[in-house]
Amino acid sequence: MGDPMREYTGRLQHQEEMIQSLSAEIQSLKNPQNLSASQHLDELRDENAKLKYRVNILKRSLQEEKPTGCSTSMTNINQRLREVFAEAIRASCPELDDPPLSVAPNQQAKFGDYQCNSAMAMAQMLKAKGAKVNPREIAEKIIQNLPDNDLVEKTEIAGPGFINIHLKRPFVSKLLSKLLINGVQPPPLDSRKRVVVDFSSPNIAKEMHVGHLRSTIIGESMCRLFEFLGYDVLRLNHVGDWGTQFGMLIAHLQDKFPDYLRSSPPIGDLQAFYKESKKRFDEEEDFKKRAYQCVVRLQSKEPSFLKAWNLICDVSRREFERVYDCLDIQIEERGESYYQDMMTEVVKEFEERGMAELDEGRKVVFVPGQSIPLTVVKSDGGYTYDTSDLAALRQRLFDEKADIIIYVTDSGQATHFQVVFAAARMIGWYDPQVTRVEHAGFGVVLGEDKKKFKTRSGDTVRLMDLLEEGLKRSMDKLKEKERDKVLTPEELTEAQRSVAFGCIKYADLSHNRVNDYVFSFDKMLDDRGNTAAYLLYAFTRIRSIARLANIDEATLRKAAETSEVLLDHEKEWKLGKCLLRFPEILQKILDDLLLHTLCDYLYELATTFTEFYDSCYCIEKDRKTGEVVKVNMWRMLLCEATAAIMAKCFDILGINPVGRM
Repeated sequence: MGDPMREYTGRLQHQEEMIQSLSAEIQSLKNPQNLSASQHLDELRDENAKLKYRVNILKRSLQEEKPTGCSTSMTNINQRLREVFAEAIRASCPELDDPPLSVAPNQQAKFGDYQCNSAMAMAQMLKAKGAKVNPREIAEKIIQNLPDNDLVEKTEIAGPGFINIHLKRPFVSKLLSKLLINGVQPPPLDSRKRVVVDFSSPNIAKEMHVGHLRSTIIGESMCRLFEFLGYDVLRLNHVGDWGTQFGMLIAHLQDKFPDYLRSSPPIGDLQAFYKESKKRFDEEEDFKKRAYQCVVRLQSKEPSFLKAWNLICDVSRREFERVYDCLDIQIEERGESYYQDMMTEVVKEFEERGMAELDEGRKVVFVPGQSIPLTVVKSDGGYTYDTSDLAALRQRLFDEKADIIIYVTDSGQATHFQVVFAAARMIGWYDPQVTRVEHAGFGVVLGEDKKKFKTRSGDTVRLMDLLEEGLKRSMDKLKEKERDKVLTPEELTEAQRSVAFGCIKYADLSHNRVNDYVFSFDKMLDDRGNTAAYLLYAFTRIRSIARLANIDEATLRKAAETSEVLLDHEKEWKLGKCLLRFPEILQKILDDLLLHTLCDYLYELATTFTEFYDSCYCIEKDRKTGEVVKVNMWRMLLCEATAAIMAKCFDILGINPVGRM
C-alpha cells in the first residue's frame, strides 16, 4: 500500500496544474489578437467551450477531493478569500508570474467585511513590463474572474482600485453553528511538525528573578499555541547548571557541611550560600585554588563531587518548582551539563571542516557576514556558552529532529544567536527553507520610574517575592469589591490566584515582546481597559447569562444543532465576524510569534460582545416580577460562542478563569 496522503497530494497538485494550464488556454482563446479570420474560428470556439467545461469538472473534483477529516476545524475566512481571489487574479493577469495577493479585514464596516488591495500593485508590475493599465480596470477584471464560491455576497470597487468584499450572512451563520457544535477546533494542519521551545533558563544556585519572568511566560504561551494547533512540542529549560562557579560552591559545601555525603545539608537560602562562597573566592587565595581543583574533579565526574553538585542543583530545582507551580508551567530540564560530552564532537566537526582556527590561544569560528567570531575552545582548553549553544542546537536538529526551534531570551542575546545560527547554516546542519530556527527576543522589565526593575535597596527583584506580592494585592482587590461576602473561602482563593497570576501574565503578553514594559500592579489589577482583571470579570459575566436564565448545557447544545444563528442586527453581525477571525489571529502569531496580537483580539472580542449585549436583548424579563418571559436563543448561542473563544484565548495565554468571581 502506498502513502494515501502522498498519493492524494500528488493528485491535487496534478489537478491544480491542469486547471492553471487550461485557464491559460481559455485566456489565450479569448484574446482577439490570437485569432485570425480563418475558417477554423468555429472550431476554436467549440474547443473553448469544451475547455471551460473540463475546467469546471476539475474544479468540482478538487472540491470533492478535499479531506473530510477536517470538517470539525474552524475555517480561516481570510485564507478562503485568498484562495478565491488568487484564482481570479491569475485569470485576470496570466502574464504576471507571481502576482501580489493582499486580502485583509476591512477597518470600516460600512465599506464591507474584507478588502482585496492587489490591483494597485499589479498595475505597477504591468507598468514595469511596459503595459499601462488603470488599477480600477484590473480590479474589474478580478471581480469578473471570481470563481463560484459560498462566501462572497457582493464586491465593490472603491478609490484607486480597492475591492471591498461583503460576506454572505448564511455562510457566517453556518460557521458559527459549526463552532458551537464542534467546539473551538484548530484549523487543519498540513503535517504534524516537531517544535522545540527553549525558555525560562534560570541559573542553578541563583534565585529566579524578574528577568526570568518574561522568558517563562512568553515561552509557555508559545508552547500552548503550537500544541493547540496540533504540533508536537518539546519545552526545554536550558538551565545554567555547569561551569567554574560550581567549584567554589562545592568547596564551600565541603567546609560548611563536611558530612554532606551521609546527611543532606540544610541549605535554606541558596542565594546567601552563593554570596558567601563568592566572597571567599574573591578574598581567600587558598579557597580559590581549591575551587579550581573542585571544578576539575567535577568535570572528571568523581562520585563525591557529582553528589555535591546534585545536592546544590536539587535545592535550586525546588525553588524553581515553586515558581513554575504558581504560573502553571510544564517544562523539561535539560541544562548545560546535558551537552558536555557533545561539545567535543562539535569542535571536532568544525576542525575537520577547516572552519575552526587558532586566535591568541583560543579556537574560534569566523562566520562570513558576522561581525564577531564564536569561541569554541578557550585558551585554557575549556568550553564556552558558544560551544554549548552549538551542541544544543545540533542535538535538537539531529536527535530531536526538530522542524521548528524557538529560543525565548532577552533581546541582548540577539547577536549571539544570530552568529550561532549562521555557523550552523555554514556547516550545513540545517536549511532555513526547510527548518525554522528563530530567536524570539524580548525587552526588559522596568519599574514605574522607567528604570530597570529593582528593589528599594537596589537588588534584583526575586520572582517568588513578586508572585507573593501579587497574591496579596489580588486578595485586597477582591475584598475591596466585597467578593469575600459572596464567595466561599475556596472560591475566593481560586479567584485570588486566577487574578494575581493571570494579571501578571497578561500584563507581559499584552505588550509587544520586543519592547521594554513597565511593571505596575496598580495598572494590571485595574478592572477597566485591556487588563486580565477586566477580561476575567467579563468572561464570568458572559458565563453567568445562561445560568441566570436557567439554561443548561444540554439545552444550548440542542439549540446549536437545531437553531440558526441569526445575524440581522448590526451588532450580531459584528460579533459573529469577530468570533470567526480567531483562526486568522492564530495564523498571524504563528508567523511572527507576537502574542500581544492575541491579547488585542481578546480585548476587541470582549468589547464587541459588550456592544452586542447592550443593544440586543438575550433574555427578556417581566419588569415587575423579574421573571424571564422570553429567551432569544440565537443570541444565547452568540454568548456561548463568545465564551468558548475567550476560554481558548485564556488557555493559550496560560490564564485560568474561574466560574465565579
